[in-house]
Amino acid sequence: MKLTILGGGGFRVPLVYGALLGDHAEGRVTRVALHDVDAGRLDAVAGVLAEQAAAYKDAPDVVATTDLDEALRGADFVFSAIRVGGLEGRAADERIALAEGVLGQETVGAGGIAYGLRTVPVAVDIARRVAELAPDAWVINFTNPAGLVTEAMSRVLGDRVIGICDSPVGLGRRVAKTLGADPASAWIDYVGLNHLGWLRGLRVGGHDQLPRLLADTEALGSFEEGRLFGPEWLRTLGAIPNEYLHYYYFNRETVRAYQEAKQTRGAYLHTQQARFYEEMRQPGTPPLATWRRTLAEREATYMAANREAAGIGERDEDDLESGGYEKVALALMRAVARNERTTLILNVRNRGTLSVLDADAVVEVPCFVDADGAHPVAVAPLPLHAVGLVTAVKAVEREVLDAAESGSRAVAVRAFALHPLVDSVNVARRLVDGYRAEHPGLGYLNRP
Repeated sequence: MKLTILGGGGFRVPLVYGALLGDHAEGRVTRVALHDVDAGRLDAVAGVLAEQAAAYKDAPDVVATTDLDEALRGADFVFSAIRVGGLEGRAADERIALAEGVLGQETVGAGGIAYGLRTVPVAVDIARRVAELAPDAWVINFTNPAGLVTEAMSRVLGDRVIGICDSPVGLGRRVAKTLGADPASAWIDYVGLNHLGWLRGLRVGGHDQLPRLLADTEALGSFEEGRLFGPEWLRTLGAIPNEYLHYYYFNRETVRAYQEAKQTRGAYLHTQQARFYEEMRQPGTPPLATWRRTLAEREATYMAANREAAGIGERDEDDLESGGYEKVALALMRAVARNERTTLILNVRNRGTLSVLDADAVVEVPCFVDADGAHPVAVAPLPLHAVGLVTAVKAVEREVLDAAESGSRAVAVRAFALHPLVDSVNVARRLVDGYRAEHPGLGYLNRP
């Protein structure tokens, strides 16, 4: 079976390959094609993968190419993990937004909109190439903003594109462990959009254990989301929000923390990863050890500004464990390729799961997965406060898709202006002009 990884020179690709190395069953991935527009990054990552593979007799073969069509031909699965504009673009997204006093995070608020406007046209072109060159392939989308990009690609590929994210997985795992439950056997009632969801229950043996957790202040303070949001607010909500909702519930504090930080997350990662790729060009650099050291630094500083705003300090060791998006991807592939039925929280077309959204809106919910793909599970209605956020953000995503298709500056302005975290039409106009001036890839927004 052939797996193609788009964005194959990306820093997190060794996580995916490491998961593949642990799969020895019949029907596993035996060939991996790495595609990237940057040959130097491809070489660096290929070096890490080669060292990973050295300890395995049955490691999947790896080829690297800058030719998209070559990478796609014959693929059974395609992982889309591209970053249009690179980390330099992300840093600019953050900087331009913060200068206007609004959030510039890569998936939330102004930064997420800018990133989406750059990424959607490229993702749609990729979807068309997949449809032509590998029509039977399943596309697993890692590319952020994950829900928005998955919905854009689904307009070409239908249900054969599925989005994944490690945030719900990590949240569910932490809550289950806090309750003394097995994350693999607990039913996690999670619903929303990508980076905009709530864990509303965790059932073990048919009994919801979340009320027990919400009543225990000490237990709530023992894991990341409990410390980030605080026990009082979690009990008020009656749910555990995805960590990204901190940007909404504590927006002023977070924006101030970002503005006061020495550098934004994007700027930090741009510097850190540039150093990694530069090290990899030096003779004698140990690829795997260098990558592992850089990964540890990256994970330790995740959402640092939010923790600063919440006053909770450094991440605990238990919270440094990856949410496991590479494991979710492997489980998804196995379920589809071998009909190994499983349940995963995924980004899929709504199909009536959330009554407040139309059938084609991509949502993030538990899904049954089998050889026919991912099937969203019926969920209870959202409370009105959550309905307001979900419908408002989905409306913004639709404006982004319309702007990407039409090239209309006015529609792009509308996307920014309608977002709950952008509080001014004039700010929205300045953001569009600022992003267009910074990113050549947004030059297409030149129509009324």
